[in-house]
Amino acid sequence: MIQLKQAAKVYELEAGSFTALKETDLHIAKGEFVAIMGPSGSGKSTLLQLLGGLDLPTRGSIAIDGVELSGLSEKERTLFRRTKVGFVFQNYQLLPMMTVAENIALSLAANKTPKSEIDVTVSRLIREVNLDGKAASFPSQLSGGQQQRVAIARALAMKPSLILADEPTGNLDRKNGQDVLQLLSRLNKEEGMTVVMVTHDRDAAQTADRIITMVDGEVAKEREGAGAR
Repeated sequence: MIQLKQAAKVYELEAGSFTALKETDLHIAKGEFVAIMGPSGSGKSTLLQLLGGLDLPTRGSIAIDGVELSGLSEKERTLFRRTKVGFVFQNYQLLPMMTVAENIALSLAANKTPKSEIDVTVSRLIREVNLDGKAASFPSQLSGGQQQRVAIARALAMKPSLILADEPTGNLDRKNGQDVLQLLSRLNKEEGMTVVMVTHDRDAAQTADRIITMVDGEVAKEREGAGAR
């Protein structure tokens, strides 16, 4: 599913060059759940951005599902993200003026999906993330856990093969955080989706099959998570 070969990211700043990700080789299998941990500035968020095609490596290569991202035009990368990758963010990033149903429908509408198909898909996703009765609610009327479930439903709308989650439980209490982790785990185990999650929470990381720890822009160690047992 994911193959990094000597992938590195260097930013040119006024004060000089900054290497956010050193030359990295990494393989993530299809259907694997991987957690990425590390202190602030360790390169984990940079890695997630590269995996999602939001940025390109300065050196090396990144292939997702057999597609070399550096070989795509900006327009092709946008389409790739829209159809192949589902993003889940710590701050939900829901549009406050749109209802739950409208937020979930965003990527479908952008892909010119027929309205009848959008309605069916949105209704199904609302049921899957246990938000029955909330279709017409606005984000401000939902709890943090409910908003994150809307964000996950939105990420699933185009049936992506890869879910990238950046601190998905960071703003949630323990109960809601566990609910979100259980949902991601179910999508991984039952739907076969590949999940890569950045987290500071050691307990959350244990949900994964494999835990990767990053330090100073490189992979420092890897170990098995409870999800693999």
